[in-house]
Amino acid sequence: MDITIDILKIAMHGAKKTQIVYGANLNSTIANKYLVDMEENQLIEQKENLFLTTDKGRTYREMASELEIH
Repeated sequence: MDITIDILKIAMHGAKKTQIVYGANLNSTIANKYLVDMEENQLIEQKENLFLTTDKGRTYREMASELEIH
């Protein structure tokens, strides 16, 4: 769950996959799995080469923070 929250935070204003990999301290293979899963769950969206946190992703991140999951 922490990785998902980290990715959502990094992608708030748009981030390239490289920024997400380094920012969340992941390797490319693991980052790809998270990004695909998060896109399928509509937490992030890809526009050209940028990943952006969606409204649903922002809500998810806020709820996790309130519950102190992160």
